[in-house]
Amino acid sequence: MREPSARDAQSLLAVQMLQRAYGDAVTRRAWDEVAALFEAGARVHIDTRTRPVRELEAPDELVAFIASSLESFPFFEFTILNAVASVDGDEARGRVYICEQRCTAEGEWTQAYGLYQDEYRRRDRDWRFRRRHYHSLARTGPPVEVFPLPPLV
Repeated sequence: MREPSARDAQSLLAVQMLQRAYGDAVTRRAWDEVAALFEAGARVHIDTRTRPVRELEAPDELVAFIASSLESFPFFEFTILNAVASVDGDEARGRVYICEQRCTAEGEWTQAYGLYQDEYRRRDRDWRFRRRHYHSLARTGPPVEVFPLPPLV
C-alpha cells in the first residue's frame, strides 16, 4: 500500500469523519444532520436480503426510511466495525462494515451486520455521500440469518 500524499491524507481523514458523522447522527436520530451528509441527488440502494431491494433518493427518502425503521427500537446504536476509502481528487470510494445494536420495547436485543459500499464527492471543501449501496450481512434472531458478501460495486 502506497503512502498517501498530504492532500490525499487530508481527504481520507475528511471521508472518515463523514463516515463517523453518519453513524453518530443516526444513533442520535438527528435527522437534519443525517440529511446534511448527502448530496441533494444522492442515490441509496438498500438490500436487506429478505425484503425487496429499495432505491431511495437521499436525503429526504433516506431519512424517512431510517426514521420509520427505528421507531420500534427505543435503544439503537450504529457502530462502525471497519472502514476503508480511497481518494481520487474530489471523488472517493469506500467500504464501511457496520453493526447495529438494537433493543425493542419488549426487551428483545438484536444485532444487524451490514456493508456499505460508498461513493463520496467533495464540493466547496465539504465531503458528502454521493451514492451508497447497503447489503445486510447477518442478523441475530429470531431467526439468525447469515448472507454471503455481495460483489464489490
